Amino acid sequence: MENNTQKQLLKEYEQKRFKAQEDLEKRKSRLYDSNPKLKEIEEKLNELGISTAKLILQKNDKTYIDSLKKQVEELKLEKNRILAELQLSKDFLLPHYECNICKDSGFIQNNNTSTMCSCLKQKLFDIEYNKSNISKLNTENFSTFDLNLYSDEIEKEKYHSNISPRENIKIIKNIVDTFIKNFDNPDEKNLLFLGNTGLGKTFLSNCIANELLKNGKTVLYQTAPIMLENIIDARFGKTDNNICENVYSVDLLIIDDLGTESINNIKHTELFNIINTRLLNSNRTTKTII
Repeated sequence: MENNTQKQLLKEYEQKRFKAQEDLEKRKSRLYDSNPKLKEIEEKLNELGISTAKLILQKNDKTYIDSLKKQVEELKLEKNRILAELQLSKDFLLPHYECNICKDSGFIQNNNTSTMCSCLKQKLFDIEYNKSNISKLNTENFSTFDLNLYSDEIEKEKYHSNISPRENIKIIKNIVDTFIKNFDNPDEKNLLFLGNTGLGKTFLSNCIANELLKNGKTVLYQTAPIMLENIIDARFGKTDNNICENVYSVDLLIIDDLGTESINNIKHTELFNIINTRLLNSNRTTKTII
């Protein structure tokens, strides 16, 4: 299932790359028609780039290569000056990719190795596992987080607290902000949200997921009953997906509705393995929200 999904996504990535290049050529054409000097600079930069590469391969004349590099820098400065005068950004003459990390290829090339980009991983997670769990991020995020929904009255008997619900949610929000800011710090603790239905636990989890996705992190959001059933099915060979590996390695795992699943020893063991493995991950920082 995942291989077929990945193939389909990579076709979509190829189409996105093509569109980014096509849009770039259209922007260039319009800009060069009204500013031929920019076209001259771009063509000269291309010529110098080829000349520099040839020299490095043929005779590696350092003095001449340095001279070519100086010309390149001067032309780039001139190009940026013209773009600034036209109130255009420096990346106007670059492809506008959806993901600047992998340039919409889905993979990152580094030292002759290829690793899957977080953007492609996240799309696979959303299709295979997350499904409807994080489908509301465009409405459930910090831009729609409203403190005024919480009472500012202190009612100790009702809320079992000496502070108002509004002050309480402010404290929680500060903890969440710190969690997001220090996400890559292995000493930053995981989060456990407790409370009755309707208090905003899922909303706040979606807010966190949204911020971390914007930071290029991967998020897997599962309800405890479905996640544990899927893991047990995978253990016994009933499914061929990689849910165990993904649950262990995803940057942020959100386990919702813990305690609503039917309890048995196998599920207890699997839950312990998940939390323990993620706490002990040595090659990367992984965080969990329950």
